Amino acid sequence: MRLISYTGVTVQVVGLSLLLILRANATADPNPILALTSSAFENQGTIPEQYTCSGRNESPELRWTGIPGGTRSLSLILDDPDAPIGTFVHWVIYNLSPTTTGLPEGVSATASIADSEQGTNGSGTIGYTGPCPPPGKQHHYHFRLYALDQKLKLKAGATAHQVEAAIKGHVLGRAELVGIFAR
Repeated sequence: MRLISYTGVTVQVVGLSLLLILRANATADPNPILALTSSAFENQGTIPEQYTCSGRNESPELRWTGIPGGTRSLSLILDDPDAPIGTFVHWVIYNLSPTTTGLPEGVSATASIADSEQGTNGSGTIGYTGPCPPPGKQHHYHFRLYALDQKLKLKAGATAHQVEAAIKGHVLGRAELVGIFAR
């Protein structure tokens, strides 16, 4: 009898027949892939009206998986690079706990949620402001989630620019979900 092992699979050779023994890996994936999804729309799909200024203007439900080891906080930025005035920021959240697995639909516009902070959007207010492009061509809305090796030392109400400056050199993983909307 001879045992051959390769990447968590052990092959036991008995005479002329092979017996495969699958061994469960008890440790976490050392290189998880950070993924960001929503039950409201698929990546590159249309954002439903209820999450826009044409509807209830509430945030969609978001979920994530694959948080890298060593993550101390998460940050989320939602922006529209197709805005006529340049990139418009719709939502900023930072210092989310790495143990959270998502955000529910309709996150309130209060400054602090689940031990995190919400930042100032492009309208100059705290919290989420939904897609609201001028009538005409469709816009792309980029939800970007960052896994960071530290909590950010920023006050409540920080801008996307401040968050982006603070995360430089601290990103362990990044995921993106793009939604499309036109009026």
